[in-house]
Amino acid sequence: MASSISSSEQIGVDTHPQTLPSGLRLTAADRPGVAQPVPERDIPDQPWRVMSLIVLVLVVLFTGLWEWKMRTLDLVPGDESDGTYDSWARLRHQVDKRDVPVLIIGDSRILYDTDLDRVAQLTGVRPIQLAIVGSSGLPILEDIANDSHFKGLAIVGMAETAFFDTKHTVARPKEALELSHWESPSKRASYQIQRVISPGLAMLDEDYQLSTLIFHLDPDWRHGVRGPYHDVWKVGESGADGQAWIWRRLEHDQRLAGHARAVWHQLFPPFPIDDKSIQEILVRTKTAVDKIRARGGDVVFVRPPSGPDMRAIEDKHIPRARAWDSLLAYTHTNGIHADDLPAAQNLILPEGSHLTHACATVFTDAYIRSVAQLTPMLHLKPDAPTALSTHDCVQSPVASIH
Repeated sequence: MASSISSSEQIGVDTHPQTLPSGLRLTAADRPGVAQPVPERDIPDQPWRVMSLIVLVLVVLFTGLWEWKMRTLDLVPGDESDGTYDSWARLRHQVDKRDVPVLIIGDSRILYDTDLDRVAQLTGVRPIQLAIVGSSGLPILEDIANDSHFKGLAIVGMAETAFFDTKHTVARPKEALELSHWESPSKRASYQIQRVISPGLAMLDEDYQLSTLIFHLDPDWRHGVRGPYHDVWKVGESGADGQAWIWRRLEHDQRLAGHARAVWHQLFPPFPIDDKSIQEILVRTKTAVDKIRARGGDVVFVRPPSGPDMRAIEDKHIPRARAWDSLLAYTHTNGIHADDLPAAQNLILPEGSHLTHACATVFTDAYIRSVAQLTPMLHLKPDAPTALSTHDCVQSPVASIH
């Protein structure tokens, strides 16, 4: 007797499916007795090699056109100003591997306004650039202070609205420091691939990916909600060696410079910071400075220039007397303020916050010469080039700041 759970007959299976005319497919009705048959369709005879070649040519053509378009927008291959900190982490590792005589710490102003090549020409030392866009330099200063390897000079750039902010400018330094302490294998591999590809392609700039550009088209469609159009767009460009500048297009594109200026005005509210927060920053800064000095190092603060409109907002938030002057007095530290440097006057700040490439070189020349006078840890070379002045700053179509 046949089992109720098994067949007593051999179900025939067609192992030689019939061939159907081209374009038709075999269905379950064509193959009785086959459990859950997968539909089969004949592959039509087509010129696959020619089609593949056409697809390849189109991909190369449109990729080349997009790359050409990106370069016409002043994007450059190898630009690493993408908001990631892989290169930064590798620069930070150098502090643990060798004797680093000079570090630069701070926000985007000291980052974009410092010409590392000019520093090397003046002193024979190329600093390690550890400034981070949109951040306070204090968390990095504290990290360096806790690193027994560092016994050199730390130049700390300070925009008061960033340095004395304990809420909005600490996330990026924290992320960068975490990456410098540990990096996953996948992220390390991604960085190595990027290093190979990026020097040949400007189109990899994250600020100008198609999805980002479309996102920026949002004209505040939701009432009362600040849309991505009013976010920070591309501002700088940088390389793997830490050198960074304001994005060259901002030096001549008044629309983009005006957009950046408007964003800065919205990001810095004109209300004063409270005394308790100021005192907290002063105490933390002094602790870090004292640790570095205890190992034989030194710290000098530098305040880069900002335009009159930006300066008015900054002074409402925290004026010089409450921030800069108090910091130097409390920490017993030397500092160089752009207001006190004759060569740093009337320089060009296209969007009110960062210097043009040429003017950054002039400012670097001025503040490095002053730093060499304030600390014995930095010396000018006997054959150092002559001092620069405002006249050496190449003029830009964007109106200069007076």
